Amino acid sequence: MSSKYHLPKGTSADGPYDILVTAESAGWGYSGLRILTLKPGEAHALSTEDSEFLVLPLTGSCTVTTDGRAFELEGRTGVFASVTDFAYLSRESEALISSASGGRFALPSARTGRGGLPARYGRKEDVPVELRGAGACSRQVNNYCLPGTFEAEQLLVCEVLTPGGNWSSYPPHKHDEARPGEESELEEIYYFEVSGGGNGFGYQRVYGTPERPIDVLAEIRSGDTVLIPHGWHGPSVAAPGYDLYYLNVMAGPGQDRAWLICDDPAHGWVRSTWDAQDIDDRLPFGAEENE
Repeated sequence: MSSKYHLPKGTSADGPYDILVTAESAGWGYSGLRILTLKPGEAHALSTEDSEFLVLPLTGSCTVTTDGRAFELEGRTGVFASVTDFAYLSRESEALISSASGGRFALPSARTGRGGLPARYGRKEDVPVELRGAGACSRQVNNYCLPGTFEAEQLLVCEVLTPGGNWSSYPPHKHDEARPGEESELEEIYYFEVSGGGNGFGYQRVYGTPERPIDVLAEIRSGDTVLIPHGWHGPSVAAPGYDLYYLNVMAGPGQDRAWLICDDPAHGWVRSTWDAQDIDDRLPFGAEENE
């Protein structure tokens, strides 16, 4: 089952994209992700069709032109260096992504039937950076496009950065049932990068219930993707010596765009131990560059 949901680097490449995950290729209804690499001076035309998108620089800067407007994205030198600015693209629009110096750009997307929001620029200064957990469960979350941080129709996007040796997405949790006020139904994509060049690695766990089984235990490296249609997911484990980054893309059928999770009852007690521990002093990443 891991081979169905773990997509190692290169296995989901298509045309101009290093990674192309659509609702159809994933076998679900809403969430998508493309990773685009542009050489210096290159440009890419994107038709959003029935989905809303973000243009989120992973490395480098770009210009996004759409609906007669141009958004200059300053970008960043790398995912561990700082948060980034970004652009929002509405459904049924055309955009041109061009980069004078080249770079790599994540294009998370969500299928939506509404499309009433205009294209917009997201300032990096407005991205909330949150430190979650404590001790060996300390991690950093960059909350780009979540309820309360940036308006969208269905799309939810954040980044999680985990110091080497730590666990994140822990305790394991799920969001695959619509239970008002308790849990929302969301498909999720994890896209990974790991420090240490080609030697860096980590692990991702996904497991289900007797009624909806799923079983993934994947060794992940930079450029890998894991699809989570349902089930408990976590931990995401950063091997000692190698910092772990992942981009989370979520969307689902709920019209209220809620992100409500339910901990695995077998492990939820771990949260109560954090009060007696300090947050890892290696966080936040890129503190000097962000000042």
